[in-house]
Amino acid sequence: TYSTSNFYYALITSQLCRLFRLKYLPILHGGNLPNRLEKNPIFSSLIFNNSFQNIAPSGYLKYEFDIKGYTTLLIPNVIPIANYTFKERKKITPKLLYVRAFASIYNPTMAIEVLKELKKIYPEAILCMIGPDKDGTLKDVKHLINTYDLQDSVEITGVLSKSEWHKKSEEFDVFINTTNVDNTPVSVIEAMALGFPIVSTNVGGMPFLVENNKDGVLVEKNNAVEMAIRIIEILEKNNISLAKNARIKAESFDCNIVKNKWVEILK
Repeated sequence: TYSTSNFYYALITSQLCRLFRLKYLPILHGGNLPNRLEKNPIFSSLIFNNSFQNIAPSGYLKYEFDIKGYTTLLIPNVIPIANYTFKERKKITPKLLYVRAFASIYNPTMAIEVLKELKKIYPEAILCMIGPDKDGTLKDVKHLINTYDLQDSVEITGVLSKSEWHKKSEEFDVFINTTNVDNTPVSVIEAMALGFPIVSTNVGGMPFLVENNKDGVLVEKNNAVEMAIRIIEILEKNNISLAKNARIKAESFDCNIVKNKWVEILK
């Protein structure tokens, strides 16, 4: 169950389930779902008060649903941790990786602004951006690249398979997440598993996923200067402990651990 047009699909499906006396489980994936609860309380009540159980993949959405009175069970997103090779980065370099769709809610233009700021201290800094163009935002990103004359410093790959982007990620050292709205993005969990220090905006579910200054760094949303400053701190201190702690956090999302919670509720 997501927060935009899919919300109405969930509404219709849930009411069909009620008509045919079928139990249903909404799995809450929209980072903007709390706003949907505010905007459409009647529709929200129809879906979430009549479900067998509401499943939240993040502490953030569980918290937001609980305070609105919807009973919610936390079952986190899963990754098969054995498939993620931890790369121990002995020396962190100014090579940034962005893995997210090009969509306005994910604010990919901020990544270009961060790179521009970073190059003031590290002229050799580069950025790789992986993901599909969802709403035409890629055009804005390319415009900024040209405006700042960063053509030689930014690589845009388009969509890559999971195995392809994991392989590509070995060339980079810092994972950035510039989003304005978020829940518990699997791409960030994967980056934690792969051995990246994470630098993310402090929005939505991110503070429930990343413990600031322990297994990642959180900054104010849409603040490219602050993000660049925090990246510089990581580089100067060569703070590899962020990555090691992030891997430990990622291991808690292993499917062999999480599956037991699903088995319990499906019984």
